[in-house]
Amino acid sequence: MATELIEKINHFLATEFEVDVNDITAEGNMKEVLDLDSLDYIDMVVVIENNFGFKVKPEDFTEIITFQDFYDYVAQRINTKELV
Repeated sequence: MATELIEKINHFLATEFEVDVNDITAEGNMKEVLDLDSLDYIDMVVVIENNFGFKVKPEDFTEIITFQDFYDYVAQRINTKELV
């Protein structure tokens, strides 16, 4: 996966959720590191759609635990140009 994509994701997550970008690691638990609650997931959907140009279904997040899961999800959606 492209380092540029990971850096872009980390940057917008750090900015949106006010965490140190160095706290975001591939194996880190996304919910714990970003201190996400249900409303934060809605914010994340909006940020993803604005930054990457594809629609997100809330159920997509059920499989995302680590940041690596999230990177893989975004890369897969970008690569397939799957617009829902």
